[in-house]
Amino acid sequence: MEILEKLFGSKHRVKLMRLFIFNPEKFFERKDIAKRSKVPAAPLRRELNLLISIDFIKSRKVSVQKGKRRSSVMVWELNQTFPLLQILRQLLNADFLRRKTNITKRFKNCGRVKLLVVSGIFIDDDERRLDLLIVGENLKRPIIEKTIKTIEADVGRELTYAVLETEDFLYRAGTSDRFIRDIFDYPHEKVVDKLVF
Repeated sequence: MEILEKLFGSKHRVKLMRLFIFNPEKFFERKDIAKRSKVPAAPLRRELNLLISIDFIKSRKVSVQKGKRRSSVMVWELNQTFPLLQILRQLLNADFLRRKTNITKRFKNCGRVKLLVVSGIFIDDDERRLDLLIVGENLKRPIIEKTIKTIEADVGRELTYAVLETEDFLYRAGTSDRFIRDIFDYPHEKVVDKLVF
């Protein structure tokens, strides 16, 4: 069991806290929370109630347009005035950054990965436009997408990523493609590096 899961009581709570902390301006319906965090319905209800009870999140009803009629739905959002918010943000971020080495293991069944570069959220730099670059041969895109969704649930936010075949990547790198330059000219980390370019 991870440190934070032990500290906070459950992996579901940690996933929900990450979702709200790393998306502070957004509000979510229950189905969106379940989909993005991959927390089943029963624990989701329990954890949301617990987080509301400590004033970490707030719930409210909003009016939404569904077809030609309006209805109200319950949404949850981060309580921006929660006293320990900054400390929790740092703690959750530090825990995730500590575990980034297991990213290699997550992509082992996705084809022959030749280059795996992490940037953005993985190196605590929200300014980068790309979080993950995957380069390889015989890449299995459905498995990659499923893996990305799992990582997103762990991280608590959507990742920006690119998947390139080795030949395409080498061509782009050889022509000083702006997209490739933007990745390698700024802070990044090569988690897998089996390419010479």
